[in-house]
Amino acid sequence: MNQNLNYNEYNEQEEELNTNIKNIILALWNRRFLMVKTFIITLLIFIVLLFILPKQWKVQADLYINKSNNSNLMDINPYAIEEGGNMYGLLGANNSLTNELEIIQSPRVIDKVVRENNLKYEKIFNIIPTRKVGEYWTTEKFLKKDVKFENIKGTNIISISFRCKYPEKSYNIVQSIVKNYIALHKEINNDKSKSDKAIIESEYNKAKTDLSKQLKSTVGIPATSLTGSGNLTAMSAFSRSAQNALANLESKFKEGEQARINVSESAAKVSQLATKLEWANLVEEMSDSSKVILLRSPYPLRAWEYDFPKPFTFIILGIVFGIITAICSAIYKEFFDDKLTYAMLGKNIIYDLKKEYTKFSAALLLSPKEKLSIVMFEEIPDNILDKLRKINNVEFIKAEITPEFGQALANSGNIVLVVSIAKTPAETYKLIKNKISDMNKNIIFEVLV
Repeated sequence: MNQNLNYNEYNEQEEELNTNIKNIILALWNRRFLMVKTFIITLLIFIVLLFILPKQWKVQADLYINKSNNSNLMDINPYAIEEGGNMYGLLGANNSLTNELEIIQSPRVIDKVVRENNLKYEKIFNIIPTRKVGEYWTTEKFLKKDVKFENIKGTNIISISFRCKYPEKSYNIVQSIVKNYIALHKEINNDKSKSDKAIIESEYNKAKTDLSKQLKSTVGIPATSLTGSGNLTAMSAFSRSAQNALANLESKFKEGEQARINVSESAAKVSQLATKLEWANLVEEMSDSSKVILLRSPYPLRAWEYDFPKPFTFIILGIVFGIITAICSAIYKEFFDDKLTYAMLGKNIIYDLKKEYTKFSAALLLSPKEKLSIVMFEEIPDNILDKLRKINNVEFIKAEITPEFGQALANSGNIVLVVSIAKTPAETYKLIKNKISDMNKNIIFEVLV
């Protein structure tokens, strides 16, 4: 018994699902002209926007940042150290360029860009004046505009772009950013090289002075002086004075040897510092160069090279939004139309009475003792109406809001509604259907004609 119930419930659910899907398909088909019209209008709006929206031009430049020492001679420079040391390789290019991104967005670069391009505060909507009108933009305001600084992932490349409605202005601003950033880099390199040279030169002069002092104060005798001291050594076994002379000679020798070692060390230090100083002079001469290599140079854009609005993008957006608005318009019309729609129908629906007449009549004939009322919102075709009148328990009632109609419904058993999509008034349909529900009457079919 339980299995039969479960089977019947499953059939009912499947039939209801099929009905819902069929209603959705029929509703969309019924609204096809509305959907096509809505789609075309939406697409045309996007096409019109493509022509009336102010165009914007985007200029871009790509900079390669060489992170090695300013001399660019890492392989032969004996004291060059890569910035960040080994940590640079461990942290990756993105982290290493954080400082560069801060430098390029710093006031020392941006303030010059603002003044070179005469970027000043203007009236709001060109009408309302403020206290800032005529003043140069701040760095913060400039960075809030359509300017973008991006480190391309996994590389030492920084991409700069600026977009506005004047192509020449976009080009000038990007060109100005690149120029002032490179100039700041040269200044930093120059200060660094001068600082390095000053330190090395100071150490060199100090070491050279120490060497001179050591040479002047050198005492002792050279080691060759001991080669002829054999007789003195032999005599020291018998003479105390010979022993004293030999001891004094050895002391002088030790002093001379120590002085020689100190002088050699100082000379080596001076020589090493001299080599470093020579390279420091070379680096200073090269400091006017920059670690920045311009991979993509900004160039003046032509009239048709605008970045926004993009025709292809706007057409795709028009198609997508056209489909969405078309479906939304169909759904809205289905629920709020003043005529009957598929969304307003119940579960048991006869979509085509001619094709489904056998199913419909069989349901009527299976309950010959129960009175059946056919509420006619619309007229049934004459050939089918004649067949239905031959069934004894069937009563035909005209759908209208009158006391007689209410009394007829009260005397009815099961009820069949005869309606027509896009023709039957929706308000009348809902009122009568609610009345039937209040009377606890069962609507066994809704027939579409």
